[in-house]
Amino acid sequence: MKKVLIVGISLLSIASVVKAQDKQGASSSSSESIFKPFKVDVSLGYAIPSGEGSKGGVLFAIEPKYAVMDKLAVGLRIEGAITARGVVSPDGESAHGDVKTSSSYLATGDYYFTNNTFRPFVGAGVGIFSLAAASGDFDGSGEAITIAKSSSKFGGMLRAGFEAGHFRLGVEYNLVGATKIPITDDAGTSYGDLKLKNGYLGIKVGAFFGGGRRK
Repeated sequence: MKKVLIVGISLLSIASVVKAQDKQGASSSSSESIFKPFKVDVSLGYAIPSGEGSKGGVLFAIEPKYAVMDKLAVGLRIEGAITARGVVSPDGESAHGDVKTSSSYLATGDYYFTNNTFRPFVGAGVGIFSLAAASGDFDGSGEAITIAKSSSKFGGMLRAGFEAGHFRLGVEYNLVGATKIPITDDAGTSYGDLKLKNGYLGIKVGAFFGGGRRK
């Protein structure tokens, strides 16, 4: 919930910034686009996974984009996040797993509020999250055990940020449903589910190549 609030606050902050921006360059008397349509974003950042017992780590992403109009770009985000996901047992106990890399492949869209050098934006995406297997010393035995195999889930993403020149900063929240692992004994008796949360917040800085203003 805290991570969702961060995204919401980011959106509100950008809305305030937009109102304060000079309207110079927001429109053009020419029917041609102001910016070159194709660009590629390259970003590094910090991933903060959801759930008790989780540990943050590094993320990296590449995202080719095409501007269907100056204020609207569509793209494909390919991202890897190196984190340790947290596991919560039915009695509320938490533990963290090994640090592993999960990846995602999302169709994205960004809306830019201005056509100035400083360009706040909001965006969203949907696609597939490829989740790494989860293993670790979850039962306190001192031995690593595997509780979840690698899998794929459909999910979404919300983001906000700004571009200035060819610099880009963004805050993204990746919405991915939790993985539930049933707990049973040898007789098949169920004792509830372990919950492995998969969503994470990403704070990213980077640059883009191409997409500059037309001369």
